[in-house]
Amino acid sequence: MIVAYLNQKGGVGKTTLATNTAAWLAKKGKTLLIDADPQATASTWAGFRDEDAKPEFQTIALTRDNMAKEIIAMSADYDHVVIDGPPRAETLSRAVIAASDLVIVPIEPSGASNWAASTTVSQLNEWQAMNDSAKSAFVISRVIGKTVIGREIRELAAGHGMHIFKSSIQQRVAYAEALTLGQSLFEYDGAGEAVAEFNKFMKEMVSYHGKKVVQDSAKAKQSAA
Repeated sequence: MIVAYLNQKGGVGKTTLATNTAAWLAKKGKTLLIDADPQATASTWAGFRDEDAKPEFQTIALTRDNMAKEIIAMSADYDHVVIDGPPRAETLSRAVIAASDLVIVPIEPSGASNWAASTTVSQLNEWQAMNDSAKSAFVISRVIGKTVIGREIRELAAGHGMHIFKSSIQQRVAYAEALTLGQSLFEYDGAGEAVAEFNKFMKEMVSYHGKKVVQDSAKAKQSAA
């Protein structure tokens, strides 16, 4: 599994989703988190992590225009690879897309987020036209309660003709505080609701992706033995 989070707009929750996805997948198999965002937020987060943090996974920074082949080559040593993609960098974005088999576009409940997603969607359409097995989807993130715009963003996103996950990510303090402490949701005390929400999203993502996460887990256990 090589899954990337990508949107031309910053501040939509890409890093929060990527870091916690890596932590979730690390419980299933050997996982690599690639920070492809020049802002290096995921790398900074990893630098704050405790050496004994669980689950363990490797984090590297990689922001070269021609990095697609490198990512694919590195993925051979891992069961799962998660990429935190860059905003406002079309060449880097194309490299991330080329290396992935699933690209998730987080959008927050705002017109600006939906408009910014148009560039990413165009890139994804080009990619999928050349790769029949490639998949992409929207996830609604940073939702504030049961607001009207939180419901309307799904209707706006539907206009792009791309799959939209039923699960959404609420704007919760636990996400921000865990990230600040160099922790995932699964290590942070008091993140029960956020953990349940994220587990639901991950299960839906894996089902949509269609890859063999359970088999990967068994493979990881055999390797460890």
